[in-house]
Amino acid sequence: MNQKQTSQSAKAPATGVLSKISVLGYGAGDAANNLAFTTATMFLLVYYTDVAGISAAAAGTLLLVVRFFDAFADIFAGRMVDRTYHKKLGKFRPYIMFGSVPLLLLSVATFSIPQIGETGMLLWAYISYALLGLAYSFVNIPYGSLAGAMTQKSGERAKLASARTIGAVAVGSFLGIFIAPLMKGGENLQPLFTTLTVIFAVVGTGLYMFTVFSTKERVVREVANVSMKQSFETLKGNKPLLMLCISSFLFLTGQLALGTVQIYYFRDVLGSLSLYAVMSIINIFLTFGMAAMLPRMVRSFGKKNIYIGGAALMALGGLVVFLAPAGMVWLAFTGVMVTQMGLYLVNMLVWALEADTVEYGEWKTGIRTEGITYALFSFTRKTGQAVGGALAAFALAWGGYAAGAAEQTDHAILGIRAGAGLLPMVFAILALLVMLVYPLTDAKHKEIVAEIQARRAARLADALDRRDSDDNS
Repeated sequence: MNQKQTSQSAKAPATGVLSKISVLGYGAGDAANNLAFTTATMFLLVYYTDVAGISAAAAGTLLLVVRFFDAFADIFAGRMVDRTYHKKLGKFRPYIMFGSVPLLLLSVATFSIPQIGETGMLLWAYISYALLGLAYSFVNIPYGSLAGAMTQKSGERAKLASARTIGAVAVGSFLGIFIAPLMKGGENLQPLFTTLTVIFAVVGTGLYMFTVFSTKERVVREVANVSMKQSFETLKGNKPLLMLCISSFLFLTGQLALGTVQIYYFRDVLGSLSLYAVMSIINIFLTFGMAAMLPRMVRSFGKKNIYIGGAALMALGGLVVFLAPAGMVWLAFTGVMVTQMGLYLVNMLVWALEADTVEYGEWKTGIRTEGITYALFSFTRKTGQAVGGALAAFALAWGGYAAGAAEQTDHAILGIRAGAGLLPMVFAILALLVMLVYPLTDAKHKEIVAEIQARRAARLADALDRRDSDDNS
């Protein structure tokens, strides 16, 4: 162990309670992330079909291709993060600091397709969205990895997971309450999207800077710059990470299908676009209530069991959404809210579960690699987003969705129902089945952390003994 590694090992492990400002600052980062991500998730398909005039089938192919590209960009970003270390800002915050402005400006470009002919517009859509995904990888991978470097306590990680969910939901609720009701067929929506994304670029930059200066990496890292071999060594044999990746891929497939088609469901199936705003308001109360209860729920039931319960709720809600008659709006809306409850429970917990797999890899190999671990996790989530978003668009195309039509055909309505209800139900059930055999419980994680700390203390004592022996010789 060299002198730099020894000095890092001598730091106190991050087992204490995080300050409120750190938790708040971390949550602000995901609010900033979602100014780009949720805006694209909720409105990009609507923008492509109803504003840019791209067909649903072409838009579905675009979402599939570009999001798969984004998934591989995550792996590249994860490797870059593992290779970097700044002695003042640490491993992750430099990327957030310097990558935020390009990310937010690319969001403006993605929603500002010029009228340059059908081929030119489609090319602009591919390039701008691909660059947006690449920029998002270089901000989101460090941001997501940062949680595991701030603390190793399950309860504190649950707070960070809740904070980032609150940040994301705050943005999603704003979009749902104030922007979604404006998505009326036949309207000129280009000025709205341009103005919205420009404002988000300014606000998002401030939120990212708050994250950078209010958070700190506190977990001991014995190897600051991780080699390619060390990165992939930690992934080999990490069964919990593999299973979490598979489950997340399946869950995100269902979630993105739901999120992509939800506006169409309220507008064209239920004929009540205003209910989207009502849902968004209820989501705020749901999120804050769940966030307040989550640390206690984790202590009582464990993260794995709550994840399984959330997936079951999403599946149940999806079934109701798919089958509820259009005239029974109250029943359909109840199904939507049940899916939202399940979705938020899983999304609050999944980040804490991912951070736990970092310790599992360190326990196996002795090397801590937050970057590549989060990147692999994000890679599978991005592929789920790609498949889910594409399936939703293909469901519209299969049904024969007609952009701007005052009324959709029965077959088009069936396609929308399939995207908003059937797909989320099927993929939530599959995600649940994988998590039933997930091996890394909270009790096992606690044992692993204790063993890592004991090994580290033994190595530090050995290094100090050798130094004393050298000084006396």
